[in-house]
Amino acid sequence: MKKTILSFSLIISVIFGSAVSVSAQNGQVQKHNGAVNFLVMGDWGRVGEDHQKPVAVQMGKIAKEAGTDFIITTGDNFYPRGVESERDPLWKYSFEDIYTAFSLQWDWYPVLGNHDYGGNPDAQVAYSKISRRWKMPARYYSKTFAIHGDTTKQVLIAFIDTNPLIPEFHTSEVYKHSVTGQDSTAQKQWLEKLLANNSPNIKWKLVVGHHPLFTATEKRRESYDTRAIRATLKPLLDKYKVDAYICGHDHDLQHLLPEGKTNYFVSGSASEATEIGKLPISKLALSDYGFMLFSATEKKLYVQVINENGNVVYATELSK
Repeated sequence: MKKTILSFSLIISVIFGSAVSVSAQNGQVQKHNGAVNFLVMGDWGRVGEDHQKPVAVQMGKIAKEAGTDFIITTGDNFYPRGVESERDPLWKYSFEDIYTAFSLQWDWYPVLGNHDYGGNPDAQVAYSKISRRWKMPARYYSKTFAIHGDTTKQVLIAFIDTNPLIPEFHTSEVYKHSVTGQDSTAQKQWLEKLLANNSPNIKWKLVVGHHPLFTATEKRRESYDTRAIRATLKPLLDKYKVDAYICGHDHDLQHLLPEGKTNYFVSGSASEATEIGKLPISKLALSDYGFMLFSATEKKLYVQVINENGNVVYATELSK
């Protein structure tokens, strides 16, 4: 069953002074001049099965229409257990043969999901040396993107590895072989130093990880991994007033706004959609196949949620 929790009125309200829910403009993608545009999708690599192919087709169309600059994946890049090497056949059957549109040949910035940890996570790093578009220099990394080519107006994005931040993974028979040797303290120190950057050139600070801090998916609202990630990351996101945390893991599309500055987006239904509930902090809770389009200008961060039919089913904007 596909279920959405939202009223698409023309303009609903300003929420905590930072986010406005706006109409979906009859399902059409809205273009924003002078913006840096990027797609966000997650939980996708299923050798074209389920709904991966139709979602990929719409991604190509929207990327062309919006003038997308790059693509972000929120993890679980390869089912059921990641890849074993940079020569694994799944690179062809779940990635190269699926995302074939010319508009999707720009840079891809992935993070690792728990399913990726079932294989060899470092193989996804190594693939960066083979693929022109797969850009994953390490298990966690960061990059700044100039807005309309202006380096005095930048979007800072931290791409983190949430898997070693979950204590239970270090003893799990499924994950411990890939978690062993990962220094979670070093990653947290790296992230704090990165987010502490107070350069006036940084207009937006975003963090991308696989696991959610908040979710309306009932089985994961207070699961051990959700609690662990929330306890670790929320103090940092609050302290440095991060604008948005973007993740996957749950196979749905969500926008949540708990108390504080940070908006939380879940984009994890690029090939599978599962049932979802609703929380008081839910602005969007949608069980549908799809992805998101982010457009950043100096003063606005626009987010459009797009389903497998290419329709914008939800739109919101964050303001400075």
